Amino acid sequence: MIADNLRNIKASLPEGVALVAVSKFHPVERLMEAYDAGQRIFAESRPQEFAAKVPLMPSDIEWHFIGHLQTNKLKLVLPYASLVESVDSRHLLESISSWGSAAGKVIDILLEVHISHDEAKQGFSPDEIPALIEALPGLPGVRVRGLMAMASLTGDIDLIDTEFSAVRRLFDDIRTAHPELCDHLNVLSMGMSSDWRIAIRHGATEVRIGTDIFGPREY
Repeated sequence: MIADNLRNIKASLPEGVALVAVSKFHPVERLMEAYDAGQRIFAESRPQEFAAKVPLMPSDIEWHFIGHLQTNKLKLVLPYASLVESVDSRHLLESISSWGSAAGKVIDILLEVHISHDEAKQGFSPDEIPALIEALPGLPGVRVRGLMAMASLTGDIDLIDTEFSAVRRLFDDIRTAHPELCDHLNVLSMGMSSDWRIAIRHGATEVRIGTDIFGPREY
């Protein structure tokens, strides 16, 4: 089933759009089914689960972290993550930079933009993003690869369209204002199982899909 799901989704993705398999709450056996079907990018959202799964899976996997990350959990995530997609505060951004500098590494991250109508969601307001980009020269331990966003959990397609469109405009504005960053600031992570087709219409370069690949969460 997982192999069929992956095949069907990948057949619908435009060239250049990456598929991130959101494997949180699923056991390693199901992740391995996806791996054996050719999937190589996986995402987790809980630091302890992330750190536990990494050594049990093949070493050629590209791991993304997509959950809220507390600064006291950095050591569980940063040694293994190819991309931290959920940087949602200035404090976390600075802490990751400090960790990276101390470790002699540059950590690839996405800035999470809060555009949904769910006030419980994390992230920066769109108005905060330009100042963060301007501050990057003072944060040598991070490299901003782009933006991540989650739309409102709703059946209102027009609202989702509006939210994803706003993030795309912000992404384009940043790249226009900072052409020196364009070689690496090129990731727009939008779209989940419920709305990834809409996200693609608005230029998502990667989609984060869990349920449509693995089925309902097992725990």
